[in-house]
Amino acid sequence: MRMPRALALLVCTAALAATTSACSGATKPAAGGGTDFKVSPTSPPAQGPLDSFTWSLYAEPYTLDYALAYDYPPNTVLANVCEQLLRVTPDMKIVPGLAVKWSQPDPRTLVYTLRPGVRFHDGTTMTADDVVASLKRQMDPKTGSPWGSSFKTVDSIEKTGPLEVTIRLGKEDVLFSELMAASPGTVVSAASLAKEGKNYGTPKGKLNCTGPYSLESWAQGDSITLKKNPAYWDKSLAPKSEKVKFTFIEDAAARSNALLSGTADGGYMVPSSSFAQLRAGSKGSLLFGPNTAAADLAVLDFHGVLGNLKVRKALSMALDRKNIIKAAAGGVGVPAKAPAARGAWALAPEKTAELFDTLPEPVYDVEAAKKLVQEAHATGRTLTVVTSSLAPEISVVANAVQDAGRRIGLDVKLKPVSPDAYSSIFVDPSAREGLDLVITNGYDNTPDPLEFYQYLRTGDFGNYGRWSNAEYDVAFDRANSEPDPAKRAELTAKLQKIALDELPIIPVYETPYSVYLGKRITGAPTGIAQLYYPWAATIGASQR
Repeated sequence: MRMPRALALLVCTAALAATTSACSGATKPAAGGGTDFKVSPTSPPAQGPLDSFTWSLYAEPYTLDYALAYDYPPNTVLANVCEQLLRVTPDMKIVPGLAVKWSQPDPRTLVYTLRPGVRFHDGTTMTADDVVASLKRQMDPKTGSPWGSSFKTVDSIEKTGPLEVTIRLGKEDVLFSELMAASPGTVVSAASLAKEGKNYGTPKGKLNCTGPYSLESWAQGDSITLKKNPAYWDKSLAPKSEKVKFTFIEDAAARSNALLSGTADGGYMVPSSSFAQLRAGSKGSLLFGPNTAAADLAVLDFHGVLGNLKVRKALSMALDRKNIIKAAAGGVGVPAKAPAARGAWALAPEKTAELFDTLPEPVYDVEAAKKLVQEAHATGRTLTVVTSSLAPEISVVANAVQDAGRRIGLDVKLKPVSPDAYSSIFVDPSAREGLDLVITNGYDNTPDPLEFYQYLRTGDFGNYGRWSNAEYDVAFDRANSEPDPAKRAELTAKLQKIALDELPIIPVYETPYSVYLGKRITGAPTGIAQLYYPWAATIGASQR
C-alpha cells in the first residue's frame, strides 16, 4: 500500500515488495532474480464446498472500522465483509463494485450510479444515503481516518437520486476516483454507524456491510469468525465455505508450524524465512502473486551528506541487491529498477514493457561509487540509518547499507530504535531528526503507479524528507488530470524518470506477494488485491 503505510509490510516478516512479472498469467522473474518462482494472480479453482477453513493472520486487527483500517490484518478481514463503490480484481483491474457504473460529465464531477437491490447483512437495502454517510465520515476530522487525505480535493458529496451520488472536486483528481476501489470507497449502513457509535469496529460492536461474509464474532486475543451471507448480491462470488475463522500468530516460526501442521489452512504474507521449509513440505503449496510494492530507502534529510546527489547515487551503486534479496527475502525477488514496482503499472499493461521494462537494471559498481563520493568531498562523512527489531528484514537491509557505505568511504551509523519509535518515523516529523535514511516500502492500493508518485510532491504527508522539485510537481498535476490510463502512464513515466535522476528514494528490491494454501483448500487469489477483493469467497475444497 502507499507510502504512509510503508511500515505495514515490515511489520510482518514477509516478502517485502512486489511483483516481478506480468499481472496476469504465470511468469518467471527476470534473469538474476534469485531462486526460480512463478507469479500468477490466482490459485487453482475450488472443486467443492467447505464447512469452514482457518486463516492465519500475522497479528490481530487493531480495528474493523473501515475508516481506520490501514494495515494488512484489518483489511484482510474486511475485504470479505465490507465493499467499495469500485473493485480491484485479482489481475489488477478496476471494475464496477457497489456502483454499477460511473461517469465524469466534466473533469471535476464524478457521478456514481449504485447497484439496485443490494442488501446489508441485516436485510436493509443500500441507498445513496448510506454512500454519502460512509464517504463523508472519512472526511470528518473527528473520525481520525488516515484516508482523510484522499478526500483533499473533494468539495461536496451529495445524493442526486435514490441510487445516485455526485462528488464535486475542487481540482481534477484522477486518483480519487481510482481510490473508490479501496478503503476510501467503502460503503456501510449509515444506520449501523449511528447505532454502534464508539463501539463500531471494536470487539464490542457490530458491522453491517454488503459483502459475501458477515461478522459472527470477535473473541479478542483469540480469533475472528465470519459466516456466509446467503443473500449476497454477486452470485459469481457466492461463498464456497460456510465459515471463515481467523487466528492471530505473531511469531514467524509458530506461524509456519501452524501452516505445516494444518492448524491453519492458509495465510497471506508468509514469513520469507520459512519459504524453503514450506516449499519442501508436502502439506500444501506456497504461491506467489501480483504486488504493487518495492523495498526502498527513503532519504529523510536533504541538508546532510545525502543532500548531495552524487552521494545518493554512490550509495545506490554500492548496494549488493542480489545478496540483499537472498538474505532478506529468501531469494525470491529481483533488484528494484524504480521506486514504484513493476506491479504498480497494471492499469495500462500495454505500456508496462515500454515504460518500465526498458529501464536499466540498477548498477552495482563499488569503485565508481567510491569515485563519486570523492568528487562530492564526502569521504569519511557520517550518515545515520535507523534500524529496529521490528522485523528481520529491517536489520538485513540496514546492515547492507552500512557495508555499502564502508566500501565507498562513508561512515554509516546504525541507530536501533524500538518498534514503536520506528513506526513514529512515518507519522511524526520530529521522530526523523538526526536520521538520514529509513527502510520502507512504497505500494499502491490501486494498479496505477501515479498513486505511488503522489507522495513525492512538495509538502505531501508521505514525502518524509521534504524533497521538493518544481518540475516534478507540475508533471504530477498534469498526470493527475489525464483520464486516459495509457496517456496517464506516459505522463507518470516522466515522474519516474525525475525520481530516478534525483533519487529522493533509493530503490532496493521487489518480491512477489505470497500465500500458503494447505492441501484441503484452493481457489484463493494470490496477490495484493486481496486487501479489497472478497478473496475468501473463492476458497473451497481442493477435491470434490
